Amino acid sequence: MASTSDIRKGLCIKYNNDIYKIVEFLHVKPGKGPAFVRTKLKSVTSGKVIDNTFSAGHKIEDVRVETRSYQYLYPEGDTFHFMNTDDYNQISLQKDSLDSPDLLKEGEVVTIIFNTEDSMPLSVEMPASVILEVTHTEPGVKGNTATNATKPATVETGARINVPLFINEGDKIKVDTEKGAYIERAKE
Repeated sequence: MASTSDIRKGLCIKYNNDIYKIVEFLHVKPGKGPAFVRTKLKSVTSGKVIDNTFSAGHKIEDVRVETRSYQYLYPEGDTFHFMNTDDYNQISLQKDSLDSPDLLKEGEVVTIIFNTEDSMPLSVEMPASVILEVTHTEPGVKGNTATNATKPATVETGARINVPLFINEGDKIKVDTEKGAYIERAKE
């Protein structure tokens, strides 16, 4: 058993007869009244995201998990195939168990979290950033821009990301996987 002081991003807990992963949390200590923890929970079975508030000191049932490195192989409809980098066993997961499937490039190594009780995969953790090639973007128009002008660009995985005007087709860019946002032009 854990308490609200143990809540952190990525923690898997049992709540309402389901297993949820904590996506966001905020400890709130108002001037009046007791402290509480506001959380955003994502169901690992359905992918549904719910908001919940736990009062301070509330006991939560955490799930013991194990992490393993897997390499992303290929998509097949809404199913994504992965290979264990240690023993080369393959598993397939549904699209809704991934946080940002549109940024997943073939060959990318991800961390998959497994429930230690039944060895069921719970969620897929992407690296903090990925490097993707821009396959289509309009040429940037100089002028009438003050600061931070962006334009839409399509990357090799099919995702659409807003990039600065100086980015052209063929450039490789670094993308934040959590927000799906442009970070910088990748150094060759």
